[in-house]
Amino acid sequence: MSHASLYSSPAGSKGQYRTLLTLMPYLWPVGQWGMRARVFIAFGLMALSKIVNVYVPLFYRDIVDALTVETALAVALPIGLLFAYGGSRVLSVVFAEMREAIFARVAQRAVRNAALRTFQHLHALSLRFHLERQTGGLSRIIERGVKGIEFVLAFMMFNIIPTLLEIGLVCAILWGLFDVWYALVTFVTIVGYIVFTLVVTEWRIQFRREMNDRDTEANTKAIDSLLNYETVKYFGNEAHEATRFDGSMRRYEEASVRNTVTLSYLNVGQAAIISAGLILIMFMAGNEVVEKTMTVGDFVMVNAYLIQLYLPLNFLGFVYRQIRQSLTDMEVMFNVLEVPAEITDKTDAKPLAVNGAEVRFEHVDFNYDARRPILKDVSFTVPPGKTVAIVGPSGAGKSTLSRILFRFYDVAAGSVQIDRQDIRDITQESLRAAIGIVPQDTVLFNDSIYYNILYGRTDASSAEVEQAARMARIHDFIMDLPDGYETGVGERGLKLSGGEKQRVAIARTILKNPAILLFDEATSALDTHTEKEIQESLREVSSDRTTLVIAHRLSTVIDADEILVLQAGVIVERGRHGELLNRGGAYAKMWTRQQEAAADEEEADGDC
Repeated sequence: MSHASLYSSPAGSKGQYRTLLTLMPYLWPVGQWGMRARVFIAFGLMALSKIVNVYVPLFYRDIVDALTVETALAVALPIGLLFAYGGSRVLSVVFAEMREAIFARVAQRAVRNAALRTFQHLHALSLRFHLERQTGGLSRIIERGVKGIEFVLAFMMFNIIPTLLEIGLVCAILWGLFDVWYALVTFVTIVGYIVFTLVVTEWRIQFRREMNDRDTEANTKAIDSLLNYETVKYFGNEAHEATRFDGSMRRYEEASVRNTVTLSYLNVGQAAIISAGLILIMFMAGNEVVEKTMTVGDFVMVNAYLIQLYLPLNFLGFVYRQIRQSLTDMEVMFNVLEVPAEITDKTDAKPLAVNGAEVRFEHVDFNYDARRPILKDVSFTVPPGKTVAIVGPSGAGKSTLSRILFRFYDVAAGSVQIDRQDIRDITQESLRAAIGIVPQDTVLFNDSIYYNILYGRTDASSAEVEQAARMARIHDFIMDLPDGYETGVGERGLKLSGGEKQRVAIARTILKNPAILLFDEATSALDTHTEKEIQESLREVSSDRTTLVIAHRLSTVIDADEILVLQAGVIVERGRHGELLNRGGAYAKMWTRQQEAAADEEEADGDC
């Protein structure tokens, strides 16, 4: 399934039917007999509610008949019937509310399980999938899908199905008490009402959609114009912006008027159909009252039944439109579950057995697209407790190595091993537990500093968190803050400086206590002074650990046990810092360029 198809509308009624079938296991969870019992009880209460409800007009009939009989019973009998009439109405509501209360747990559990399964599946999908999608779009998929499930369950279980049951009961009662014609007229009237409503609502959807599109268009133009307030002023285009906005609002006005007018058509048609049915029923019943084959109470009862059936159908157009949209949203969410996970554990995958933590790349080829190779026959080894640095220009494939090591992608050829174990043969969980990373762009959760450090190992104690912060040389800074470790870092950590965020990332990695460390351009975005401080912290953290450093600034890797120079996906040089300088090759040229750039920067700073 293509990623673009996730956002597409369903194919039609078949897609909606398939969506309902997909929802069923959530309502009938395997092995959860308590939930299944709730479904049984809820349906039983729904049936009881409708059975009691159809008795209401019968009691109403008896009250009317009793009041038209000039006997002594005319005083006593209606009182009992009044209590029966009122009691049946109350019982109908009681059973309906009990049904809703009991089924609420089933509905919300279904919503929760569907949302959780989708959320877990999104985390199981590959990095490739997440790089090609929009985060906001996926968030909306889950949000709309969850709301869709809630709406479908609420209205199908508590509105549509009960109403269909009541239609069947009423037709059976009218057929049994009188004759088939009363049942037939009632049935034809209600079916005609439903068909007319669905057909007209389907036709009106285009006007509603047009109105929503024009509203979105006007809103987008207004926000875009206000966000660019200064630009509008610079060029004196206030009148132009007002004209554009008014054009969108004019189109919205026209679409809204069409939507309102067609709604009036719908309401008039619905009223005409119900009125036609009522007139025919009243004509038939009136004749029988005159001929004394039917009482006045019977006359009132058959009309009460038709009106009683009409009331829950009053919002059928809205319900139908919303259910269609909800099924669309549900199908889009369920489509996500059909996207296969690109990287999966083998059925016989075992946890990684760490014994020294040697990292080995052997003849690795890799590409994101077969037409454009990224790594070509890359081989190197990071011995246990040693530091190997990968350097090279942007686009050489350096950061791709870290993604391969974490197994966000599988190699096209060759293998990646840790202590002679191919990472494709071990569980992803154990692999990633053994590796700690400090990336170039540290993204923090919009929570406290404490939570962000604790994220390295969520079961760590507060003392361990503080010790990790001390080792990352950020504890003193944290304690100087008014709220200490409970200080919020803001969205993506924007309340902290680049150096502070990097220290939090280092503390988080220290707390994780991994066997292998990976520094991916960890200081390239920092100023020179902050970089030197962070580098000192990184050296302390990586002491006696297997460490892979990916760097652009060569000054940060001069102490590495081995430096690999990567160009266009190929290792062109390898050796220690001094050896590479003496060769006068690619590394030496890079070093010279960076030293000259640093000297020019210092000279420019001195002139300021």
